[in-house]
Amino acid sequence: MQRKFVRLTLVPMVVLAAAWLAQAEDAKTPYPAMAPLNQYLIADRNTEIALARSAAPKSISDQAEILVLGEHGYETAVKGTNGFVCIVERSWTAGADAPDFWNPKVRSPFCLNAQAVETYLPLTIMKTNLALAGKSKPQIVAAIQAALEEKKLPPIARGAMCYMMSKQGYLNDAGGHWHPHVMFFEPSTKPKAWGANLDDSPIVAVADTEDRITIFMVPLSRWSDGTPDSNTQH
Repeated sequence: MQRKFVRLTLVPMVVLAAAWLAQAEDAKTPYPAMAPLNQYLIADRNTEIALARSAAPKSISDQAEILVLGEHGYETAVKGTNGFVCIVERSWTAGADAPDFWNPKVRSPFCLNAQAVETYLPLTIMKTNLALAGKSKPQIVAAIQAALEEKKLPPIARGAMCYMMSKQGYLNDAGGHWHPHVMFFEPSTKPKAWGANLDDSPIVAVADTEDRITIFMVPLSRWSDGTPDSNTQH
């Protein structure tokens, strides 16, 4: 897929929407229900730590806190010192209509800044705990909506962002690891406020109405290890 960044607008809209925020229901999804738990776990703890760290450049991830997924939820594997948290999200953090909602192959490494740790990470933790407790997709969605209504989950803070620069990640069956990028989380807002999704704009936006946030994505030219994104011309 040889394209310039300015022509990437429609590609991430399709690929990332399928990963987390797809709005069109896909009744033929190959993942209609949760697979056995061991398919979502990474057997070797050090492998998951390395995958989580790969979300951001070493100058960030080497000092970040690292969370790994265990049978009962995320656990702290490495204490951090710079306010960032690196984590590998699984498929159930997607939008309810995403075809990959229960895809056990999904591995989405994120490195979240302090604002996102305080206000986005609780969403991931709650969804994960609900999935591991055996809740169905409708039950997970209902529980998240109730938590937002009752303010048991915090609203997204201004300045919340994360790095997604892992060449080893797997976001969904449609796009694999897609492109290295950074994401900014905002309370629900119009993409045009950022100039996103417009012709020749490098910024892509997707409205996550379930989680009441708008996610802005900016593709980058290199992966976290410094190698160029081979799917992008410069």
